[in-house]
Parts: sequence; C-alpha cells; structure tokens
Amino acid sequence: MKKTTLILVAIIIPAMAASGKVRRNTLTIAQTKVPETETIIDETMEFVYDYTWCNDTTGHFEDNRTSDQMLLQIAPNGITKFSSYKNLTVDSLLMNMSREQVVDAILEGKLSNGDFMTIFKNYPEGKLTQTDKVCMDWFRYEEDIPEMEWELTDSVANVLGYECRAALCNFRGREWTAFYTEEIPLMEGPWKLHGLPGLIMKASDKNGEYVFECVGIKSNASRPITIYKVPYNNTSRRKYYDAKHQFDINPFGFYEAVTGEHVDVVDATGIPVNDSNEPVDLLYDYIERDWKK
Repeated sequence: MKKTTLILVAIIIPAMAASGKVRRNTLTIAQTKVPETETIIDETMEFVYDYTWCNDTTGHFEDNRTSDQMLLQIAPNGITKFSSYKNLTVDSLLMNMSREQVVDAILEGKLSNGDFMTIFKNYPEGKLTQTDKVCMDWFRYEEDIPEMEWELTDSVANVLGYECRAALCNFRGREWTAFYTEEIPLMEGPWKLHGLPGLIMKASDKNGEYVFECVGIKSNASRPITIYKVPYNNTSRRKYYDAKHQFDINPFGFYEAVTGEHVDVVDATGIPVNDSNEPVDLLYDYIERDWKK
C-alpha cells in the first residue's frame, strides 16, 4: 500500500457546551498528486469569493473561524462550478514538483489544501451536483436545482464597487441575507445560492456562521470548468452528510475503519492521546441544517 502523507492535529478545546467540556480532533490528509481531470466546458467568467465559517459556535465567532477563497465559474450555457481557489493553486504546484519536493513542501506546511466541497449547477442540465472528499473517499450526489423563495428588500450596500440590494430567504434551516447587483445580470451566486435578478455578491446566514463575499471578477477567463475523474461513491445528500458527520466527530477512528491502518496521535506537547478514536461533540452545525431529517 502506498504511504499517504498525513498531518495530524489533536486540539483540546477548553470550551463548555451543554454536555460539559468538549474537544475537537482534526485529521488532514494531504494530496501528493493531482487526480486526473475531465474538461466539462471551456470559456467562462470567474468570480472569487472569500468564504468564512465558524468552526466552534460555543466560543467567540471571530476567534474560531475557518477561511478559504472560492472560485465561481460561469459558462455561457448555464453550467457553473463553485470550488476552492486554494486547491486549484495547490494542484498547479503539484503538477510541477517531484514526489520528494511534494513531501518536503507538505511537511513545511506549504501545500495546505482548501475545502474539497465543489458545487456544479446545470451539470447535468437542471441538476445540482456536489462532490467532496471525506477522509480517503470521494463522494458525489445529484439533486434538482433547489428553488429559492427570495423576499426582495429596500436595503442597499456597496460590494466591490457595485451597488447591491438585499434579499432574504429561508433555505435548509438557515435564514440567508444576500446582496445582489443588477449591474451583473446573472441569476447566480456562491455555493447553492441563486435565483435573484443579478449576481449575488455577498451572502451570510442570520448568525454570521457562514459568509461569502465577492473580492474579484474576471469577465473573460480561459480556465475551463473541470471535474476530477476519481472513483466517486455515488450517493444521496443525506448519506453524504451522514458520512461527513461520522468523520468529523471521529476522524481517527473513521480513518482506521476505512484503511485498516492505526494512527498514533499526540497532543501539542507530544503526549499520546489514548482516546483519540472516540467520538467527540461537533462544535458547529453544517451549512445545511436539514440533513438529519
């Protein structure tokens, strides 16, 4: 079996939840090579978004945030892709490095991946396709492009120099506020958000746990929309979230169950964490809260 470079982090969280003290374990599995890709369509427009989310709602939001830059690609035929810009950069670097250089760069923290969540709209036509990597496995599911019932308001804001109006929507357990601009007449937006009379430039849920904000635009981009050619587990949205949840509450135990390999975990001081493969409380909720229903 090929060895996989692992970055293991066991963090003891001194926060208090309803069940008492809680702990967050994280397991990062760094890619040592780029999966083969398939081009879906060429010519696109590109919009870059800052994406932040709270990874511990039991503490202060600003002290417990994860961030990534995401790329929204929009093709003339209506196909869109929303994916991590950081991963595109890492993929480009990996393709020009030897295996030894890759391992050294990973150990030095220079090849940190972003979020593997990728959202395609109208691929296939009328469908939303999400792909993601959970531990060592790739997941893929399709659903009808969800209808979003927006309430338009008179509130305005300026985002990236564009005048934007606000709209409200309840979507899968969260109350969203989105700012869209009719100056860019595209009924699209970050993540699964869409359906307003202009591009969604900024969006956040009511509590500010998930936030998207456009920070860059390229109207003529040569980068094609692609998809990884990997052995996906074709599944449903519910089953995908079930697998993701099992990994997030017990990453080391999940890894051992999937690979059959034991993971030795130590804390920041080098002391072994003997109960690292026991489930812990999840300190936040997913962007879609209805997944348990």
